[in-house]
Amino acid sequence: MSPLRSVITNQVLRLVGRRSGDTPFLESTKDAGFFGPDSASWRVHGDFTSMLIGGEAALLLQMLHPRALAGVWDHSNFRQDMQGRLRGTARFIAGTTYGSTDEALALIAHVQKIHDHVHGTLPDGTPYSANDPELLTWVHVAEVKSFLDAYLRYRDPDFPAADQDRYFAETAIIARKLGATEVPTSRAAVETYLSELRPKLLYDHRTRDVAAALLGQKAPNPAVEGFMKLTFEAAKDLLPPWAAEMHGFPTAQVSRPAVRAAARSLGAVLRWALNNGVEARARRRAAELGLKPAAT
Repeated sequence: MSPLRSVITNQVLRLVGRRSGDTPFLESTKDAGFFGPDSASWRVHGDFTSMLIGGEAALLLQMLHPRALAGVWDHSNFRQDMQGRLRGTARFIAGTTYGSTDEALALIAHVQKIHDHVHGTLPDGTPYSANDPELLTWVHVAEVKSFLDAYLRYRDPDFPAADQDRYFAETAIIARKLGATEVPTSRAAVETYLSELRPKLLYDHRTRDVAAALLGQKAPNPAVEGFMKLTFEAAKDLLPPWAAEMHGFPTAQVSRPAVRAAARSLGAVLRWALNNGVEARARRRAAELGLKPAAT
């Protein structure tokens, strides 16, 4: 491995790499998971830059739902560990995408165990629970829409419409196993869902504080400070215009072309550096062992 590639890889691993106590994956030889190498999900989730930008945009979108925000506000140290939240999401998506079915189910069970302790009441007295099927659907839709939007912008703008629909249908499997219901499974259904849910969304001082914690977090070291600032700007730019307006982000920025160009260049560099990422390892493992996706 070249010195530059090694440096970049190590920095990425510091951001999202496995930590002690993390649920492992890519260790089972049972099957190729719920989707398999020919799936739309393996393609979309395989681009690190798109997933990082999309993941940050997803958090900004998710926090506009009062009950999703309450779970973060009441049950996390978001001001000190927003990177931990991003890392946890990244590992869950990678594991449930590329791991075997038993590995994916272990990750799902781990998240459900955490959700069992996340409940309370909103300031107006409305109860909330992280196990609420409606709330699980919101969190899922905000994530997968953001991931796909980032993939289309920064990796493959020609990704076929049929494969985009297939992506939503595939990822709905994981949402339903977490407990979500009435999960939209196509581009049209996602847009209808968001349109119908928008009246329930809210921006207030708590949203502002959580967003500030996300966008203002310090880089783990100076070497990635510029990288993090760029991905945050790209995440803000990725939001639907109505969501950006709720956050108070400018919706017509003269810097937008520069941000997108820089993020595309970053993506090219990271794809070169991360040539042995989780997708590559999963494809090699599936090919060597002849693994097939599980029947769902």
